[in-house]
Amino acid sequence: MRRALMLTISALAVLPACGDRGGLSPEAAARNAPYAADGSAEGVDGLLVGHRLLAAGENELALKAYLRAAGEQGINVDVLSALGSANLQLGRLGQAEQLLRRAIELDPSFVPAVNNLGVVLMERGQIGEARLVFQQAYGLDSGATDSIRENLRLAIARTEQTPYTGEDERHDFSLVRRGQGEYALLSQL
Repeated sequence: MRRALMLTISALAVLPACGDRGGLSPEAAARNAPYAADGSAEGVDGLLVGHRLLAAGENELALKAYLRAAGEQGINVDVLSALGSANLQLGRLGQAEQLLRRAIELDPSFVPAVNNLGVVLMERGQIGEARLVFQQAYGLDSGATDSIRENLRLAIARTEQTPYTGEDERHDFSLVRRGQGEYALLSQL
């Protein structure tokens, strides 16, 4: 009995420690709560975010933003062209070409898609077709964009280069010193 009495006294002594620990009152908790998200507000356009990320060199994130835009807007020429551009930057030339060709099918006068298809074709070594595509982009743009004009100039220069037809005429040259400040150019045939 004495033991039971001691346990009861001990339990009563501990109970006050289980009470209010000085936490936030409901008013204080409401003051410190984060603001609720406004569900009626419009989010930032996925294409705009993707364009900014692509310009910053964040190609994977740009691709994800463009895919989000595709989910929000549907598949249109802008989205297809953007997806193609992101894949081009990622080195996925086959995917980029397919997406850009689909964009041009939807709108043959969409200059960014036409130009970027030309870039893909240049990267894939299809210089003749790239030249034709750049000519089309240049015509659609009326020559207003410097980068399209430069792309066309490079494509023309590459198509007009004569292929190498001679025997192996490659020479490895080295400079050999012949005394004080005098050098002779020797060919190693």
